[in-house]
Amino acid sequence: MAKDRVITGLDIGTDTIKIVGVKKDSEIGFEVLFSDKIDSFGVHKGRIREIGEVSKRIQDLLERVEKRNNCRIDSLFVNINGTRLQLVSNHALISVGRADQKVSKEDIERIYEDVKTINLQSGNKTILQVFPKEWVLDGEKEINDPLGMQGMRLELDAFLLSAFTSDIESIIEAVGGLDEDNIVSGPIADASAVLTPNQKELGVALINIGAGTTSIVIFEENKLLNFAVFPIGSANITNDIAIGFKTEIETAEKIKRDFGFCNNNANGKKMIDFDLSYLDEPEDYDFEEDKKKKKAEKKNKNVLSFSEKELGKIIEARVCEIFELADKEIKKASKQGLLPGGIVLTGGGAKLPGIVELAKKEFKLPCRIGYPKDFKGLEKDSSLATVCGLIINKMEHIEPRGSNSSGIGKSIRRFFENFIP
Repeated sequence: MAKDRVITGLDIGTDTIKIVGVKKDSEIGFEVLFSDKIDSFGVHKGRIREIGEVSKRIQDLLERVEKRNNCRIDSLFVNINGTRLQLVSNHALISVGRADQKVSKEDIERIYEDVKTINLQSGNKTILQVFPKEWVLDGEKEINDPLGMQGMRLELDAFLLSAFTSDIESIIEAVGGLDEDNIVSGPIADASAVLTPNQKELGVALINIGAGTTSIVIFEENKLLNFAVFPIGSANITNDIAIGFKTEIETAEKIKRDFGFCNNNANGKKMIDFDLSYLDEPEDYDFEEDKKKKKAEKKNKNVLSFSEKELGKIIEARVCEIFELADKEIKKASKQGLLPGGIVLTGGGAKLPGIVELAKKEFKLPCRIGYPKDFKGLEKDSSLATVCGLIINKMEHIEPRGSNSSGIGKSIRRFFENFIP
């Protein structure tokens, strides 16, 4: 593997930091060379709050991956997330530069730069990406790509995706040796990994339910219609279970993962006895292996009893709240009930049993779970949508590796030394 050119995505999430490394294969798409993750700390609602702690975790993850796989990571793409990501609209107009009045690549680049010139109401914002809404050439509309067309006056209506400059700087500091161009918004990365061109053409809404945030992106005719991030995610479901059952967060998370489902209309008479004795066991305690042995002794143990209906009611209430927020964004795009591509759910929160059926009921549209496509050697896992999408979204921007490249891993290790007393 040492000779392979490794292209790597790094998803800095609220709950987990994930990494996937691939090499490009013309026949199979992407061959996965490694995939790993580490618990996150210092990230709140998708935004980095404690740079030193996040940097340490990233360093540990990179060192582990490089050692295990005998590789050097030097093409690293990272996500940015959080409710500070925002879409704004702007318009630009230029005169076509060539004497033959044919729109050139230089004209396209020039109008892209002009459309990014906008007052963002705050001097501490940066434009991450431009999404064309409509091209107009000499008054003619409905143009998909003006390159090579003849005209004198070129106009562009576009969405600009902005982020707080301080959030971008926090990511660069936490990773170390990272170029700003290698930062991609999480929701746009999700779309690159999960959605097909046909879905984007027909009209589709992609909802990523993460631990700390939920995002939605809406496409039609292969154009971005709307984009939003909400400060609510699957961690809120865990918190609701902890409050509802008056138990610890760790226990609530285990209950959600082992028994959670989205169906308040279920029979619900079945009682579940959850053994809490694992809390007193050592760290290497195997809960799954030992619970059968202790089942017969549960009367003498500390047991949390609850019904399926109680649990389903708690989970469904929070998921419905998330879907209501997403539906408002669909309404803003005037596409309520009008998306033939339906609803695609992804992210770790999309693993909840029954969530597809609930989404069909709430949105009155077809719904399915979205997984990363074209990644050979990677199991179907909706929580990997963002990290895989980072690779797909930025592949064309990778430059050939220079002979003096020191690698991201080495850069971050030099940076982290600043935090060592």
